[in-house]
Amino acid sequence: MQTLNKPAARPANPRFSSGPCAKYPGFSLDKLADAPLGRSHRSAVGKARLKAAIDGTREILGVPEDYRIGIVPGSDTGAVEMALWSLLGARDVEILAWESFGKGWVTDVVKELRLPARVHEADYGQLPDFSAVNWNADVVFTWNGTTSGVRVPSGDVIPATREGLTICDATSAAFAMELPWDKLDVTTFSWQKVMGGEAAHGVIILSPRAVARLESYTPPWPLPKLFRMTKGGKLIEGIFQGATINTPSMLCVEDYLMALDWAREIGGLPALIARTEANARVVRDFIADRDWIADLAEDPATASTTSVCLRFTDPAIADPAAFAKAVVKRLEAEGVALDIGAYRDAPAGLRIWCGATVEASDLEALMPWIEWAYRAERQALAA
Repeated sequence: MQTLNKPAARPANPRFSSGPCAKYPGFSLDKLADAPLGRSHRSAVGKARLKAAIDGTREILGVPEDYRIGIVPGSDTGAVEMALWSLLGARDVEILAWESFGKGWVTDVVKELRLPARVHEADYGQLPDFSAVNWNADVVFTWNGTTSGVRVPSGDVIPATREGLTICDATSAAFAMELPWDKLDVTTFSWQKVMGGEAAHGVIILSPRAVARLESYTPPWPLPKLFRMTKGGKLIEGIFQGATINTPSMLCVEDYLMALDWAREIGGLPALIARTEANARVVRDFIADRDWIADLAEDPATASTTSVCLRFTDPAIADPAAFAKAVVKRLEAEGVALDIGAYRDAPAGLRIWCGATVEASDLEALMPWIEWAYRAERQALAA
């Protein structure tokens, strides 16, 4: 049996999880020393820090001034649920689903809200046919499939003239991809993804059209307190000025503010996108020259630049799921890659986070280790 030599270089940071994601380069707990811990989020300093997070989000993402931005509970999931329960039911509903979370929104709308939605589905690695969508209905979709490695290529797939609302789960796209604000009415994300923030908090962004719907439509089902964005037929403006619905973690807010400062220092959104694209290119350059591993995304034009999903294509691998788990376990045991297994509902393989907080040099160091782990497991199969 051939002896396999381990690569000489190791990633300085082996954290390639797709959420919570790696902290930004240069992060230190010391930078959180001035966080207003033990202070009420309703105090002047608490409100000011929450408002700074909202203003920083607008600044870095380029969100139009007439769009509302709110920090809400429950991470991206909470933000999406808030939109679904508060806005749907006024019009027909169409849902695009091509990965785990999009399929979860189908379940919520069809089985929980019991709306007769028209569902457009596609297999992992593919996108549904956007041209078949009725954009005069309310349309629910993810921008980037975190579990499938496939993204919407551009806002061109959404017509400029539409009567319905677009509700977009952009949690692994915001801060890493261009988002066409004129085509999006509700946009949600969690800062635990591209910005490497701590989990549990979500962000919801509403266009004027979405606000008009909230103020003119009352859904026929009861709304939990955590989902309520209006009172007496008017938007609760405080939510979008730092008066959160429930108590947020001021430590998490401060951590997000530090990440926004880092984004400013490196050049804002263009720099975040450039770092992300360079990271994804490292992985795709590696797999381009190998016949045993491939992109789960079938069309390069729709391949994600953040959650890069890979599959093993070696025909000698009889059990891809077991093989992928063995590779992941071997890499983790070596301390060179943590949490890179495919999502539990997705096809077996690897999922490597390439968002802006990851260093390209760490990905370059990881690639030879993936080849080493693959060859080591192939030898084990043959033994």
